[in-house]
Amino acid sequence: MRNFIFDFDGTLANSGKTAVYATQTAFKDLSLPVPPAADIEYYMGIPIEISFKKMANKKVTDNQLVELIDSFRTHYKALESKNLALFPKIDYVLQELFSENKKMFVLSSKHSLALNRNLRQLNILQYFQIVCGSDQVKKYKPAPDGIQHLLEIGNLKKSETIMIGDAIYDLQMGKAADVSTCAVTWGTHATSLLEKEEPDYLIDKTVDLLTI
Repeated sequence: MRNFIFDFDGTLANSGKTAVYATQTAFKDLSLPVPPAADIEYYMGIPIEISFKKMANKKVTDNQLVELIDSFRTHYKALESKNLALFPKIDYVLQELFSENKKMFVLSSKHSLALNRNLRQLNILQYFQIVCGSDQVKKYKPAPDGIQHLLEIGNLKKSETIMIGDAIYDLQMGKAADVSTCAVTWGTHATSLLEKEEPDYLIDKTVDLLTI
């Protein structure tokens, strides 16, 4: 492969339980039923604008959703500096791919401001040609819009492009965009869920990214 599109959370970086804690605290702030950790982890990979609606046991108003998202982002930012870290040898893998003149991109359901902040914090922003957050596409994962956006502005061939992620939504998006897919097992979704999506590759170690 020549073009590598990476998901961020659960693929490149491990934020620990940051998203779980921030989500549960945000729901508490608005006196909404607090979703269990398992539900939050299942919906990781799609934007909070969608997942929060799905996790709320009662209908939330537009104003409540805005407050919920603002609260989540405040709590997440306060927690991320302590918990955010690269998965083992990811930095080495990115250096190797970069040295081989591979084109690399990040495509995340995170807002681009937070995404770029996290990439700088981890000192890996320099490896990526384009970084695409949820605010830069009209339709979110698993819709193919994000990949199609990168294919277009990066002038990439589908046959030379692979989507790499830890969630079923990443794989579904890759298939919808007609590019190759690679599931990684060190993130959020269980291997059994990933296998059902029939990815082109399924890998257990970060260094295995160098073999696809």
